[in-house]
Amino acid sequence: MAKVYGAVDIDRERCKGCGLCVVACPCDVLSLQTREVNDRGYLYAYAKNQAACIGCAACSVVCPDACIEVYRVVDREDVSTEKDTARA
Repeated sequence: MAKVYGAVDIDRERCKGCGLCVVACPCDVLSLQTREVNDRGYLYAYAKNQAACIGCAACSVVCPDACIEVYRVVDREDVSTEKDTARA
């Protein structure tokens, strides 16, 4: 079976740092920047642990400014390895 990973893309210039996405994420992937601000003067969200993302898109759903996109990435190597193992 192929493994599915998530990839989070945050438009940091549109983010106002409300923190709703940080609370909604079940895998503790997102955090708010503590030292940098965007062009509008807000602390913004960023993916502090991208590898833990499962692609559930909970963060994207709760974002009031629609500045988060979540992609699901399929690891094709796992699929080819399973096929090779099944044939052997």
